[in-house]
Amino acid sequence: MNNMLMGRYIPGDSAIHKMDPRSKLLVMIAFIAVIFLANDWLGYLLLLIYTFAGVWLSKISISYFLKGLRPMLGLILFTVIFQMLFTPGEHILFHFWILQVSIESLINAVYIFFRFVLIIFMSTILTLTTPPLTLADGIETGLSPLKKLKVPVHELGLMLSISLRFIPTLMDDTTMIMNAQKARGMDFGEGSLLQKIKSVIPILIPLFVSSFRRADDLAIAMESRGYQGGDGRTKYRQLKWQSRDTILVISIIIMALVLILWSKVSK
Repeated sequence: MNNMLMGRYIPGDSAIHKMDPRSKLLVMIAFIAVIFLANDWLGYLLLLIYTFAGVWLSKISISYFLKGLRPMLGLILFTVIFQMLFTPGEHILFHFWILQVSIESLINAVYIFFRFVLIIFMSTILTLTTPPLTLADGIETGLSPLKKLKVPVHELGLMLSISLRFIPTLMDDTTMIMNAQKARGMDFGEGSLLQKIKSVIPILIPLFVSSFRRADDLAIAMESRGYQGGDGRTKYRQLKWQSRDTILVISIIIMALVLILWSKVSK
């Protein structure tokens, strides 16, 4: 539980902390699209430099980013191994039945690994340097043009902010329930895989019950205070787009243009 970074914010006064959440969200989405433009070592080196520049500007220890990478490590390794064994190539190094390893598949597996790591690092920068409520406000403001299409933008932002707000609470509830079950003799680390799966049930049932009870209490509290949705509501936190946000957006545009030009030249 202590290794989970979702919904966690680390206060700071770095340049990344002071940026508008809309610019960071825009750059995060653009980075995910740009990363697929890289097709050689130079492109991934440029993306690596860009990502670690953001890590350095955030003034957050690299250990937090490694913690964010740890829960996804199994999925990353599975994808890399699958890519390495089932990607066809001309220069075959190993072949057995339907499995084969080639130089091309190894290079492609390394590229896939870098894509996962860079995307996780960039998303970790976003979550660690942006308060959850501010991030929800940024998403709501960014989706505001959809109001013309009758999309409930405010309600979506509210659900997101409530979800992010209660992630640490649910983690605390899970820890409390696990400690209570351990005090009653429950062992979560022994037995077969089926037994380990069954041992999760005594955690999930009280966790769902407490979550629904908390959601019901929150709904009653909002109704008793006259909550009627986003119509006519003002915001205490006002988002301000500054010059540093413009520079951040320009930087991702420049990097995208460089990768596009380099891919055309390399062909």
